[in-house]
Amino acid sequence: MNTQASPRRRARVTSRLARAGASLRRVTLQALPTVVGIVILNFLLLQLVPGDAADVIAGEAGSATAESMAMVRAQFGLDQPMLAQLMDYLTQLSHFSLGYSPRFNAPVATLIMSRLPNTLALMGSALAIAIVIGVALGAVMAAWPGRWSDRLISFLVLVMYSAPGFWIGLMAIVVFSVHLGWFPSGGNMTIAGDLHSFAWLRDRLNYMVLPALSLATIFMAIYARLTRASMLEVARQDFVRTARSKGLHPFQVQLRHILKNALIPITTMAGIHLGNLLGGAVVVETVFGWPGMGRLALEAVAGRDYKVLLGVLLLASMLVVAANALIDLLQAWLDPRIEVR
Repeated sequence: MNTQASPRRRARVTSRLARAGASLRRVTLQALPTVVGIVILNFLLLQLVPGDAADVIAGEAGSATAESMAMVRAQFGLDQPMLAQLMDYLTQLSHFSLGYSPRFNAPVATLIMSRLPNTLALMGSALAIAIVIGVALGAVMAAWPGRWSDRLISFLVLVMYSAPGFWIGLMAIVVFSVHLGWFPSGGNMTIAGDLHSFAWLRDRLNYMVLPALSLATIFMAIYARLTRASMLEVARQDFVRTARSKGLHPFQVQLRHILKNALIPITTMAGIHLGNLLGGAVVVETVFGWPGMGRLALEAVAGRDYKVLLGVLLLASMLVVAANALIDLLQAWLDPRIEVR
């Protein structure tokens, strides 16, 4: 029996890999026009915002003549018509260039890549914390619906969902940094600290705890409520009653039959929430002084540096599109009945 089962298992795995490859090609072809549309829309919307980098540079200098401002605009192409600027920007993108920042006096790609790892680390940590703790809380509520544990966790989830992210961050700084002194209040690493290997990792994690928890709080509440509702719905299905009638342990039924089939809507929401995480990162990075793309976007808005802001928006859009494509593939892997078109 093992000899016969092994070829069948390999055939199933090969079939799933083939379906995943075909789905990936289809998703890529669908994502390209989406990204191009996002680029054009972002560019046109930013053209409606008054002012440009030359105005900010002149304001910081204290004074500037009309000739010097005209020279700055001509140097960076800000004096060109909107259509000409759009075609120039698309040409730069076709050569894998995000342009040059007049405000920061550096290539946009260099600025973004210097901040991207910090933002990805913060978002990844926050999303992992939100999913793990949220699913665990939701599973506990679904296991004992209507009991005291369900009501207590539901109250805590409501509080987490209602509290603004910036307030949670400020309260975390007051409690855990000022009064208890457990974690640093800002930054992402110890300045001038010659740390290596495990000491370096522990230092970075120590700085990441409060920002990641502050960013993950509202998503924890969402995943907890979603897991509870999804598991209670799955628990009423016929295959769950069949599993219970076979005498399986309740924990095994909850874990292997109910929770596994309740993960599909959770993975869907995780892909949708990636954009919300990027938006929340702007607030959290500002509160904690975290050097990420969120703070870079805020600085670009304040400096009217639309090249940098376009680069941040483009990269954020590509991350969201790629994450949703991966979620589609993951759902098709979890449930073979789902087909990515």
